[in-house]
Amino acid sequence: MATKNWIVDPFHSEVLFKIKHLMITTVTGSFSSFQAKVETEDEDFMKAKVEFTADVSSISTNNADRDNHLKSPDFFDAQTYPQIKFVATGFESVDNDGSYELYGDLTIRDITKRVKLDTEFGGVIQDAYGNTKAGFSINGKINRKEFGLTWSAVTEAGGVVVSDEVRIACEIQLIEQQ
Repeated sequence: MATKNWIVDPFHSEVLFKIKHLMITTVTGSFSSFQAKVETEDEDFMKAKVEFTADVSSISTNNADRDNHLKSPDFFDAQTYPQIKFVATGFESVDNDGSYELYGDLTIRDITKRVKLDTEFGGVIQDAYGNTKAGFSINGKINRKEFGLTWSAVTEAGGVVVSDEVRIACEIQLIEQQ
């Protein structure tokens, strides 16, 4: 078996998060700068070594004031903790249609927690330029407070401004490195 190395195709990938605001709507954010190193035996991702990082300074919610607040010590503290990191510890097949559970260690603000991410494997294909690509849809939930993102505010009526639960939604396309 041959070892294959893969990296993220940034033009065909996205890393999003969604969080409730005032518990009545959902705000979506993204990271525009992220990297992944994946090592497989042939094209078998079940035992892949996966390391993923996202640059906190690349966070965007389409609101500059909110983005600056998220980069501040109230939330991610981008100056002190410039990256979010995920290292896979295992894959588990859920069924025969390409659904998996991806387990790993997620680190935010130097706090590492084990997480489970629901993953759909889209397959491996060769593109029009001869590149071998693999695709994944990855979704999960975390509690932001478990990672030191504890800022909280309450409205005058007593409502919560930002929920504790954060939903993660990623579309990742990998390119095999030659």
